[in-house]
Amino acid sequence: MTRANFRTYAVNAATQRTLVPAAWATTLSALTILTLWGAQPAHAVNFPVTTEQRSTAQKVAEAGVALSELAPNAPESYLVKKGDTLWDISKIFLTNPWRWPELWGMNLEQIRNPHLIYPGQMLYLDKSSGRAVLRVGKPTPTLTGDEKFSPRSRVEPVGSAAIPTIPLRLIEPFLNEAVVFSNNDQDNIPRIVAAQENRVLLTRGDLAYVRGELNAQARQYRIYREPKPLTDPITGEVLGYEAVYVGAAEYLRPGDTRVGADGKPEIVPSTFSIGSVRQEVRIGDRLSPSPPRDLDSFVPRAPENPIAGHIVSVYGEAILAGQNQIVAINRGAKDGVEHGHVLALWRAGSALIDRTDTAKPSMKLPDELHGNLLVFRVFNSMSYALILSVQEPVKRGDRFSQP
Repeated sequence: MTRANFRTYAVNAATQRTLVPAAWATTLSALTILTLWGAQPAHAVNFPVTTEQRSTAQKVAEAGVALSELAPNAPESYLVKKGDTLWDISKIFLTNPWRWPELWGMNLEQIRNPHLIYPGQMLYLDKSSGRAVLRVGKPTPTLTGDEKFSPRSRVEPVGSAAIPTIPLRLIEPFLNEAVVFSNNDQDNIPRIVAAQENRVLLTRGDLAYVRGELNAQARQYRIYREPKPLTDPITGEVLGYEAVYVGAAEYLRPGDTRVGADGKPEIVPSTFSIGSVRQEVRIGDRLSPSPPRDLDSFVPRAPENPIAGHIVSVYGEAILAGQNQIVAINRGAKDGVEHGHVLALWRAGSALIDRTDTAKPSMKLPDELHGNLLVFRVFNSMSYALILSVQEPVKRGDRFSQP
């Protein structure tokens, strides 16, 4: 057992409360605790920090948020439970959940990293400065001098049990299954050319024979078909080519080219094993190396610069999308979009006739805010986003902006 693998608390045996030294009370977070004990956060990610970002973080950490930003029924404290997410907890305390870093303060060394919060920890609101700051632990009790303390240790494994920002189950499969290309040049892409026993359709456990340029380092591949253009709903520009995900395959043996008995070159395809499938695999389906799964916390935050655009499509076969569904948007890395950006969804105002005016002029009612998106996968000219909340179905052409 090492300090790097476990957290240790001093507990008041009489009150059964975790006692936090007063010097820690104003800055305590799970990340701070781990640093002090010598542990390293399991999912910490280093981001470059600009002078401006550091200054902003310092101000936020010192100031907290205005009490008017708190939810009307925000509790004084909350015990973190298994299954919670930062987004869930933020909705309990704030009117705008994506602004949770302002409530919790921001880590100055890793400005976009969430604090590591674990089930069983107590969160409480500190309003002593006239503004709100969320602390981890319980307020340090006022001591009278007559208390008797009998310290004991409570030891818990740290592991990787920190709660995620959003439910990763909603996007984890998609991180591996989304197949998007910047162009539709499929000539040298690996393709299934044959199967055992001259089968036309393949399923889990079957062997597939593949020709094309393979990545020698990749063992796991995605199987896809029919890349189709994703076009901007306003300009018609092709933003990328989205393919239908069919299944997964494992690279078993490389192919070869040798001289046959007749003296002519003889092509020996590479061998793959079909893994999980969404639909039956066909001869002619293409393969692409599976990308590494980026399951680091997606930290909700507003874009640093103004941004606006439109929904390109709803992922899958649906035309309309609701909460927890995925949409493509017509902005990407070249536009400054980053994973974790929260965007506001707008409902277009209706076109009406003003019947109170004798001239009966046409009107268009103002657009209304009706939901939020969280960007989690970014390409050069487009991105994928999860609908966090929405009042009405979302469709191609709907508008979004910074929140």
